[in-house]
Amino acid sequence: MVFKSKIKWVALFVLTLSLGSLVAHLSMTKFSSMNLVQYSAKDALSHDFPNIGSPVGRNKRLWGAVRSLESLQPYANPRNSYPVPNDNNNGFIYAKIFGGFEKIRSSICDLVTISRLLNATLVIPEIQESTRSKGISYKFKSFSYLYDEEQFIASLKNDVIIVKSLPEYLKAARRKNEFPTFKPKNSASPSFYVKEILPNLKKAKVVGLIVTDGGCLQSILPPSMSEFQRLRCRVGFHALQFRPEIQILGRRMVERLQAWGQPFLAYHPGLVRDTLAYHGCAELFQDVHTELIQYRRDQMIKQGIINEELSVDSHLRRENGSCPLMPEEVGLLLRAMGYTSKTIIYLAGSETFGGQRLLIPLRAMFANLVDLTSLCSKTELLELIGPEAPLPPDTFRLPHPKSEEQLKEEWNRAGPRPRPLPPPPDRPIYQHEKEGWYGWITESDKEPGPSPMDLRMKAHRLLWDALDYIVSVEADAFFPGFNNDGSGWPDFSGLVIGQRLYERASSRSYRPDRKIIAALFSSTRDDMYHPKRNWTLSAKEHLNRSLSEDGLIRQSLLAKPTSFLSHPLPECSCRISSVEITKQTTDKDGRFLYGGEEECPKWMQSAGAEGVKYDDTESAEDDNDVVDQLESDGADVTSSLTSQIDNDEEWDPDD
Repeated sequence: MVFKSKIKWVALFVLTLSLGSLVAHLSMTKFSSMNLVQYSAKDALSHDFPNIGSPVGRNKRLWGAVRSLESLQPYANPRNSYPVPNDNNNGFIYAKIFGGFEKIRSSICDLVTISRLLNATLVIPEIQESTRSKGISYKFKSFSYLYDEEQFIASLKNDVIIVKSLPEYLKAARRKNEFPTFKPKNSASPSFYVKEILPNLKKAKVVGLIVTDGGCLQSILPPSMSEFQRLRCRVGFHALQFRPEIQILGRRMVERLQAWGQPFLAYHPGLVRDTLAYHGCAELFQDVHTELIQYRRDQMIKQGIINEELSVDSHLRRENGSCPLMPEEVGLLLRAMGYTSKTIIYLAGSETFGGQRLLIPLRAMFANLVDLTSLCSKTELLELIGPEAPLPPDTFRLPHPKSEEQLKEEWNRAGPRPRPLPPPPDRPIYQHEKEGWYGWITESDKEPGPSPMDLRMKAHRLLWDALDYIVSVEADAFFPGFNNDGSGWPDFSGLVIGQRLYERASSRSYRPDRKIIAALFSSTRDDMYHPKRNWTLSAKEHLNRSLSEDGLIRQSLLAKPTSFLSHPLPECSCRISSVEITKQTTDKDGRFLYGGEEECPKWMQSAGAEGVKYDDTESAEDDNDVVDQLESDGADVTSSLTSQIDNDEEWDPDD
């Protein structure tokens, strides 16, 4: 009895101590949770750059202008006789545009050019990604959701007559589909419109166009139609302005990045599911992401978009330059160029297939990696979207339970006895498994149609891409992860490079050759984070060449046949006469792609020549800086690339 009582007292004492420890821990959690601080990009920037607003000297090798391109100036004004349109024209053209941000921007430029070619009045195009059926705010129409209608109409009043809608007496006939409708290819020639569409336009007075491939007119027009090429530039670079709310927030984002007194680089990964499926890059990913890419590729094969096998060697495609540079590879290239770990990098792109997992290596190398969610509050983004009707909270439905007769029938159809044990009870369905591809990839081989939330998110991506576009154009340097992919569709990075080339040709826009980059990484794949000195110099030399005329000429051969806005030369630029043209490039038909720019007007000559002359005086000094740095680097040329890893005592190069 005594022994049992002692055990009871010991057990009671242990329980009391456990209860006191639990109360103490709960109290500590309650009072300390108020002091927990979540990670903030602004706090990280303030730690790296404490003197906010005080500009510092820039490294000209990393942020300076490209001198060989400084003689190019933007000049898209008409050069020849250019009559103003009048109301007595051939009729109206209305259009529906399908596709994302890149296809919309390129398609609108083609539609305005066709309206000028056919002497027709253009009705404001309908952007199908932002129609009311997608659940966007009632405050906007499809076009005004993204662009400024009034600015668009006023800027092009001397080029094309643009109206917001068809006249009332024609609307009823359109609703009854009484007007001829065409679905032209993005490589349609001007003769197609003159011979096929113009007669129908004159007869019916109204013609509809459905644009799906990011354009409806061939990119390279004959030299006699250079004024139509310049019209494309005036549309894409001047008339297509985002609505004021987008412009204000985009400018605010740029100011927040510039407020730290540091230059910043914009990076667009180009990791989009459709593009990855088109080029067969599924094996570069893992697990369910590979299945999703292959499923989309199978859809494209059935639709006739791809005329290839379903399964291809993704690693061979990568070596051919058909697949994107992964974020880890881009980080290594930037470190090889000399960008420090504190460099501010803006991550553009509303869709990065593979998610944040792919960005972990890049964030490890560059801590100041920010995006629009880091620079904007949720309130600012919600104000940009506008008031929207609420969607059903949960559209997920569990499968209907099987009846007793169905269970008996399955039991009778089962295999020979002894029967296996029945399966365990179903586990609960978690919320993240009800949304997106989680809800169907494990249950069905067929992808369901987009849900109302999916359609709304596609419309939102137009706004996020617009903000990214503004920041990328204004960035001190731009690095594309994937462009000139050969698919025939316009791409985000190509449009950004084209706008930067038009506005400031000397801005630092990297144009890497992914085939050369893949060969470089293959030569050092086993030792990526500790490459040899000659590898670093080779990577640096290639990226520097991609900035200059060599990279621009290669860009012209790849980009212009696909999208004129990606390479608006020579029609939309002029050249300062005091600078000698060192290289010229023509296509197979003898048309200039680079070097055939006209001489700038006299009022542009003086300001441009002074800038070029000033930079020429500094070229020798900068070249000496590069030589001095290479000599001083010696065996430690890769130190900037490996400093973070060298500090990790647990890192094993043979692991």
